[in-house]
Amino acid sequence: MSWKVKLNILLLSGLFIACGGGSDNPGSDPDPEPDPVPAPRATTLIFPENNSECTTGVVVSDTQSQVLFEWNESENTDSYEVNLRNLNTNNTSRFTSNTNSVNITLNRGTPYEWFVVSRADGTSETANSPSWRFYNEGPGIENYAPFPAVAISPERGAILNGITSVDLSWTGSDVDNDIVDYEVYLDTNTDPTTSLGITAETSLPDVAVSAGNVYYWKVVTRDSQGNSSTSEIFQFRVD
Repeated sequence: MSWKVKLNILLLSGLFIACGGGSDNPGSDPDPEPDPVPAPRATTLIFPENNSECTTGVVVSDTQSQVLFEWNESENTDSYEVNLRNLNTNNTSRFTSNTNSVNITLNRGTPYEWFVVSRADGTSETANSPSWRFYNEGPGIENYAPFPAVAISPERGAILNGITSVDLSWTGSDVDNDIVDYEVYLDTNTDPTTSLGITAETSLPDVAVSAGNVYYWKVVTRDSQGNSSTSEIFQFRVD
């Protein structure tokens, strides 16, 4: 073989090596998956404060005022959704904010419940803050009705097996701290009318139940000024 042929072979071999391909990392992924988006963290609420009367709103009419809702910034969060429920009507409204505050127009002299959902771009995961309740200040109101009671046990939609009695328990709160008593209603009607009696406690033990029934119950809370509030209707099933 002539030296010219040998030279051409060497040149071609070098060309193949340069163009084809040795790789510094032959096992690397040519199209790696992007890093997962971290889940957002739950925020903590600041204002309106829990179980309080909101007195700092800007009055916009005889029936409405505007209140600045505030919460702490949370990690891995791009936007927030404020969930606000009117406790008189149970209607819920939602408001989105890219910062840790938002102005919302409210009915005056009305109880509300609110919490904030943290959201992040690129993931469907969310995180919820605790829920807080407050009264929006009303014109000329000297004493506020209690907040509607909240069921603790049985939890809403609970299924209870092999029992013949149940302990009912709930929480009550009032801006004026003057709750006097509670009246509990329970039966198998979707709007219960059978009173189990009046108590100053936040529980009612050993309520008789029987298998095969769905039970509905509610709590009426009364204060020293004759104001009252009625809770949502809670339900549980006994199998």
